[in-house]
Parts: sequence; structure tokens; C-alpha cells
Amino acid sequence: MQVLRVEPTPNPNAIKFVLDAMLGSPSEYRSAEEAASNDLAKELFAMDGIEALFLSENFVTVTMNASADWHQVHEQARKLIEAHKGEGFEQAASAAPIPVIREGAQEDAGENAEILDQIGAVITQRVMPALNADGGGLQVIGIDEHKVVTIQYQGACGSCPSSIQGTLGAIENLLRSEVDPDLRVVPAGMAADPMGW
Repeated sequence: MQVLRVEPTPNPNAIKFVLDAMLGSPSEYRSAEEAASNDLAKELFAMDGIEALFLSENFVTVTMNASADWHQVHEQARKLIEAHKGEGFEQAASAAPIPVIREGAQEDAGENAEILDQIGAVITQRVMPALNADGGGLQVIGIDEHKVVTIQYQGACGSCPSSIQGTLGAIENLLRSEVDPDLRVVPAGMAADPMGW
């Protein structure tokens, strides 16, 4: 597996390694324990300074902690990625479909299921390409009775200051214009007041 290029991300603590191999469905890891089933992620977590990893399509986003030595992490991560044999990864030109709605996260029926399908389509077609370009992604967790859509940022978006401000507003505006004008979008862990912000 070769690193084709290394790209900065809007997150000052994350860097994106673009590869010549397809990694399949998005996977995020926040600890070595979580990465135990993925050999590449497990090897990367053995390095000092790694806070999180996001593997998706043809890239790996490495998020570092504040004390990490950027140059050391960059060089070591690149060497580990290129030394990795890539077992289980496709060498194909097309990526696996992006799973937007986390399986089993919410049992919705009727109108909410239809709205979630529409939200998933808009997120996949219009939002994910931009987030992937910046080394990130997101999952839609669900929607409540007040039309509050809960999302979980991934990769570089997970700890990026702009994801809570500009990006969140852009996603909400897009979903309001294309799905339902009453929708609100909040990141996981943030409660929304059903009567307004």
C-alpha cells in the first residue's frame, strides 16, 4: 500500500494520508483497544501521540494529541502505512457505500423512517464528499419527536472547531431546504431545546 499524498485538514490536530488502496466502509477508532480488530489501526496506535484514527474509502486520518511531535508522527505513520501489507483491503477503484445511519441505533417507524432515509440520501450525496475531502465523516444517529437530528462526527471532523460552528449550520441548512424546514441538527452529546436554541 502506498501513500499517494499527505493533506492537511481544517482540524489543526489531524492529517490525512491518501492511499492507493480502498479501505472499505468507514471505521473510527479512539483507542488501541477499539482498534484491536484492525491490524493497520493497531500498528498506528502503537505510536506516541495518536488520539484517534479514521479509515474510510482511500484515506487514513490521524488525529494527534496536543503534545505530539508532528514531524515524528507524520514520518512514522507514513512508514507504517506503506509497510502494511493491506490484507483485506480492496485494490479497486471504487469505494464501498458510505453507511450514514448507524445500524441498530434507533428503531424508527412510519414518518421518521422515511425522513431518515431522505436525510441519509442527502448526507451521502451532498455532505460526505466534502467531509471526506477534509479527512472526516459523520453518522446519523437518529431523529426525535421534535425533529432534532443527532449526528456523530468522525475523523478530522470529530475535534475540529469548525465542525461545531460552520459545518453544523451548513448541514442543518441543507437538510432544512431539501428534506424538512423544521429539522434541527445537533452533534451527539449536545441536547437541543425542543422550543428553540
